[in-house]
Amino acid sequence: MSAEGVSGQTPSGNAAPGGTAPGKAEDVETVEPVEPVENGGGIDEIEVRDPVSAPDAEGKPRRTTRRFPLFTRDTARPEGGGRAAASGAPAPARQWPVLAVLTMTGLGLLLTAFDLFRYGTLLIGVALLTGGVLRWLLPDVGMLAVRSRFTDIVTYGVLGLAIALLALMVQPNPLLVIPFLKDTLHLTVSS
Repeated sequence: MSAEGVSGQTPSGNAAPGGTAPGKAEDVETVEPVEPVENGGGIDEIEVRDPVSAPDAEGKPRRTTRRFPLFTRDTARPEGGGRAAASGAPAPARQWPVLAVLTMTGLGLLLTAFDLFRYGTLLIGVALLTGGVLRWLLPDVGMLAVRSRFTDIVTYGVLGLAIALLALMVQPNPLLVIPFLKDTLHLTVSS
């Protein structure tokens, strides 16, 4: 780790290039210096008290906050965004979870194009629900991981459930009838 730390400030308090303005005391919190430890051979070592403490340019430990920096310089890969298969496998095999979801979605769109609207949209909803289940169960799902695991599961689940329920309520002859929905729509649309 460089002397710049998380917030972009140098140990002297001046702003580093692309960092925050000088004098932002809440970004870097200093800790009392730790006395050097004699280890029998006469060599001084620095004792680090906690895992987020790191030595600065002078070798004194300092504690950085866990707050995000003012300016983002990089984008982290989402949790679970690694390869879903070994690196020696061909490219499609490494991304099988997203390919499975896209294949099911493509088949759903194809069914919809052939005038099987209910079954096609139901398959699209099931594809999204499958994506949520894969994101929940597998540690590495490749490009199926977009954001954090929780956000991906909720997004896939809510969208998949909404599409599947709407597909079941398609007229004529709906497979799912919600009794209060007709009264709710009757009150909102005047005839």
